Amino acid sequence: MFVTKAVARREFLEARGARPRAEGLLASAQQVLPDVYRVALYVSMGPEPQTGALIDWLLATHHEVLLPILYADNDLGWGVAPGAADLVPGRLGLSEPPIDLGSDAIATADLVICPAVAVARDGVRLGRGGGSYDRAIARVRPGTPVWAAVYDTEIVDTLPHDPHDRPVDAALTPNHLIALRPSVDD
Repeated sequence: MFVTKAVARREFLEARGARPRAEGLLASAQQVLPDVYRVALYVSMGPEPQTGALIDWLLATHHEVLLPILYADNDLGWGVAPGAADLVPGRLGLSEPPIDLGSDAIATADLVICPAVAVARDGVRLGRGGGSYDRAIARVRPGTPVWAAVYDTEIVDTLPHDPHDRPVDAALTPNHLIALRPSVDD
């Protein structure tokens, strides 16, 4: 059991940084992707579960991909992925689409796959601490599945959380999709 979110975040990020290589999400997503058209995703960085091949596959199979644009206040806007070569540099070294559709564009997604540092079996998602994805998930259309991208070792029984934290429905790992129980605080 972790005492605080900061302690949990530090431990998970240290373990992730020690991984010999980052693994991709493509194979597991291909097995479980529901019949959807527009997928909100993110461009992975460093040791995060890799999304590049998944984005390329989604675009090649005629899906539309929304990617985040990080605003100065840490909120997220969204733009349609034009292809990896056409992304532009964004804040904090992120790669972003060149056209911003606004923060409410995530409500048009049929599936949201968001980054996480860890998730608990009750759906609590631990992010990097800026609140960007909690705000974005709050705008998701009711009934739209929200999956957190993590490694198998980052799925735990419990995590500390705050009232503003938004739960996720499942954990997508490089190996499979794990359904999570809704949080009792929902």
